[in-house]
Amino acid sequence: MFVFNFKVNGNKLFKTFIICSIVLLFIIVCIVIFRIISGARNSPNNSTCLPQNKVNTISTGNYTNVLKAVHDNIDNYVGVQINFTGYIYRVLDLKENQFVLARDMIISSDFQSVIVGFLCEYEKANEFSNNTWVEITGQIYKGDYHGDMPIVKVTKMNEVNKPNDEYVYPPDETYIPTDGVV
Repeated sequence: MFVFNFKVNGNKLFKTFIICSIVLLFIIVCIVIFRIISGARNSPNNSTCLPQNKVNTISTGNYTNVLKAVHDNIDNYVGVQINFTGYIYRVLDLKENQFVLARDMIISSDFQSVIVGFLCEYEKANEFSNNTWVEITGQIYKGDYHGDMPIVKVTKMNEVNKPNDEYVYPPDETYIPTDGVV
């Protein structure tokens, strides 16, 4: 019968375990930081709501959903070209070449509404009066108006007739951005 007798130095074993654990934790933290930094550097600036490879037409049905998505994630939509219809709305602190391309959003069952829209810039903006219905095509960029704000740099603007469906409705809480604008 063989009996193995060996002595374990608990203090030395404990120190070795702690040092190995700290080294392993340090390696894991370094890998995570590297992946975060390299992932942020390599991530494409692709929008899942408005693809950047064409002019995206915003409809009455998705107007407020797109408006909310762009305002919530400005950086994802910089450079995206959009086309939509609304009326010109100006407030006192806008520049001469700025206006809001607005729509009235119904907020209650008795048809109370608020004005919502994209801030736009157009060199010939002063040729169009307030409440004129227009169709614009432009590109989104990140600007400043009382903080970070998506601004549409208008490249084309035409006066149009007031549409039959002039009102829009609050964003759908179940709305999930897709690869196209419906």
